[in-house]
Amino acid sequence: MTDLELHLRKFQKELSAGTVSLALLAVLGAASEPMYGYQIAKRLEREGEGVLSGKQSALYPVLRNLGAAGLLDSHVEPSVSGPPRRYYRITDAGRDVLREWAAAWRATRDSVDSVLEGPSA
Repeated sequence: MTDLELHLRKFQKELSAGTVSLALLAVLGAASEPMYGYQIAKRLEREGEGVLSGKQSALYPVLRNLGAAGLLDSHVEPSVSGPPRRYYRITDAGRDVLREWAAAWRATRDSVDSVLEGPSA
């Protein structure tokens, strides 16, 4: 692996730390009913192109952390096709945090875009 690839991988890892939490809250905020981990991962793959970058296992610790913070509720249901599934839904506190994080994300994105694009003539 080249130095350039190593730098890119490190940068992507640092960027993904907060963006995965934001994306998870957004998916659950838009959901009409509770979702289990695999459903969330598939939705992120479909709509979030690269947010998880093929690492579905990274999803579960983030879901647990969001739950521990009171931003998600979860419950376990038996499954006819395999082991029991844990379903997640966003809480009212999670919706409030999602609004704040989304605003912070947009402000940061716009600010970084301005710097990357340089001064306008």
